[in-house]
Amino acid sequence: MGTSGFSWKLEDHPKFPKGKTIGLVVLDGWGEANPDKYNCIHVAETPTMDSLKTGAPDRWRLVRAHGKAVGLPTEDDMGNSEVGHNALGAGRIFAQGAKLVDLALASGKIYEGEGFEYIKECFNEGTLHLIGLLSDGGVHSRLDQLQLLLKGVSERGAKRIRVHVLTDGRDVLDGSSVGFVETLENDLANLRAKGVDAQIASGGGRMYVTMDRYENDWGVVKRGWDAQVLGEAPYKFRNAVEAVKKLREDPKNNDQYLPPFVIVDEGGKAVGPIVDGDAVVTFNFRADRMVMIAKALEYEDFNIFDRVRFPKIRYAGMLQYDGELKLPSKYLVSPPEIDRTSGEYLVHNGVRTFACSETVKFGHVTFFWNGNRSGYFNSSLEEYVEIPSDSGITFNVEPKMKALEIAEKARDAILSRKFDQVRVNLPNGDMVGHTGDINATVVACKAADEAVKIILDAIEQVGGIYVVTADHGNAEDMVKRNKSGQPLLDKNGNIQVLTSHTLQPVPIAIGGPGLAPGVRFRKDVPDGGLANVAATVMNLHGFVAPSDYEATLIEVFDN
Repeated sequence: MGTSGFSWKLEDHPKFPKGKTIGLVVLDGWGEANPDKYNCIHVAETPTMDSLKTGAPDRWRLVRAHGKAVGLPTEDDMGNSEVGHNALGAGRIFAQGAKLVDLALASGKIYEGEGFEYIKECFNEGTLHLIGLLSDGGVHSRLDQLQLLLKGVSERGAKRIRVHVLTDGRDVLDGSSVGFVETLENDLANLRAKGVDAQIASGGGRMYVTMDRYENDWGVVKRGWDAQVLGEAPYKFRNAVEAVKKLREDPKNNDQYLPPFVIVDEGGKAVGPIVDGDAVVTFNFRADRMVMIAKALEYEDFNIFDRVRFPKIRYAGMLQYDGELKLPSKYLVSPPEIDRTSGEYLVHNGVRTFACSETVKFGHVTFFWNGNRSGYFNSSLEEYVEIPSDSGITFNVEPKMKALEIAEKARDAILSRKFDQVRVNLPNGDMVGHTGDINATVVACKAADEAVKIILDAIEQVGGIYVVTADHGNAEDMVKRNKSGQPLLDKNGNIQVLTSHTLQPVPIAIGGPGLAPGVRFRKDVPDGGLANVAATVMNLHGFVAPSDYEATLIEVFDN
């Protein structure tokens, strides 16, 4: 660590005995929502999880797994597996998303990373294209971040810049697009005065161009591709302010659904198609509406729509949008620098650790849990086991996934008594939930519940303690809803399936024969989140958590 006087030594906790085996289970995508037929966890047979909830009310509660509780900027930001496992393992809340970008821009660090070095290679000969939402709504992007980026790249050698704007009207007032475009045009005019060839090249409304999510409608991405990459769109204008004003005159058009347009020169030629040798940055910080365009820009074997041409470009995201897919592979702002994770502390204090999941979530109980760090802290005290996930099929085809195999590995590790902590991730609720297949998700939840039972039975046998929790919601609500919570229907009267994570809290349950009498959840941490779990687990291992960790969720109640 290098800080003076720092010690990895944890103090012993006076009220929690040492030496109990702890089984730590993370149910991926397992939130708590009102029971109805679209709540797959409610519909599924889940006797083990049901018994944890009803069996001991003092040892079951909900914790927050989204928004500020996991370092995201607002309470409208859904948690995800990466930030969830970061918080579970780190015991503190680290800036994620927009906050990370702000810090990187303020310190200049954004220009020192390999992502910027990668795109900078194109500055001499090529054009730098910036694609993203033009808005100060702060949900997906922020105008001030784009302004700082434009200033920074032009000071560092970008000679030719093209901006592809997506108008908002969803996180900000409809009609505000005109003002945002005028502001941007003014900034670009100032850059031109300094000798930088900078202009807006294309545009369109966010819900109609580029920013689709969850593979709902690839046509949205294709319209963006045609305008941004091919320089083709149904509407052509000489400047963007005129474009937005003119297109908004049609009563059918608003900021969200503005049709795609390209800016052309006096000869009618598009001023900024993306070509070989160019660099592209998608400047949104929020991931969900950037993953699809990222795939189209990055994947060579992409075949979902005809790209017509696939230019040889250097592409980077503002951030990495999908930690599982490692997409994009290059990004301007790195994940947070997380130090002194609970896993590292426990290993330094002799806690022997076993971690296991299948491929799709193996990195979450190892790499993300350990603060975005690969490998072992101490290979003589740790063992990590990855079970290969099914490949070549969507997860709803085999919704049980590898839950049983993960549980059996955990059981064997517990019964071997070689480990003090055995932690697993059961991916079913999340990975099958993402397919939108409600029946398969019900099967997935039942399989996860059966896996939990295998692990808890093994903990029972060795006199250990269990901690069962989750990283974010998904399977507990599989339908899009209106403001009053009623399911939304499509034009054919069918429900609109929800495939995304949710904003719901997640359960945490503790128990087992090794739990000291009188241990219960505290009543004075009502807003507890995933980051509080680390101190809780440290207590169960018999230690006091470091003073800067989020508060433990448990106490010993002396009768």
